[in-house]
Amino acid sequence: ALQTAASSGARRRTLIGRTDRDVVLVMYAEGWRRKIELNTTSETSELVREAKRQPRADPLVTVALRSDGSVEAVTFNRSSGVAKIDEALRRIVQSLAPYPAFPPDLAREYDVIEIRRVWTFDTAIRLY
Repeated sequence: ALQTAASSGARRRTLIGRTDRDVVLVMYAEGWRRKIELNTTSETSELVREAKRQPRADPLVTVALRSDGSVEAVTFNRSSGVAKIDEALRRIVQSLAPYPAFPPDLAREYDVIEIRRVWTFDTAIRLY
C-alpha cells in the first residue's frame, strides 16, 4: 500500500501570508504566486469574468508543493461558494505544474511546503 506524505512523516511547512523569518521560503512562495498571476489563459480570463458576475467569497486556498515542484494537494480552507470557480482554480494550479524544484536550502529542510493564499478577482487573479 502506498503511504501518503502526511502518514509517512514528511517534513512539512505551512506558509501563511507573505511574512516569515525564512527569507528563502518567502522568496520561493512569491515566485510561485507570480507564476500563477502572470500565466493568464483564456480559461483564467473567463473565470475572472464569471467570478465578477456572481456573489461569491474570495477563496482561501492551501497548495501543497513537493520538493520536486509537483502538486501534492489543493485544499480549499474557504470555498468561493461557487463549485465552478473552485474547480477552475484547482485546474489552474495543476495546469501550471511542475513548479520550480525547491532551492537546496529548502529541500534540506522540507519535503512539502504548503502555501496558503486568498485568491481575489479584479482584472486578473491576485493572490494575497
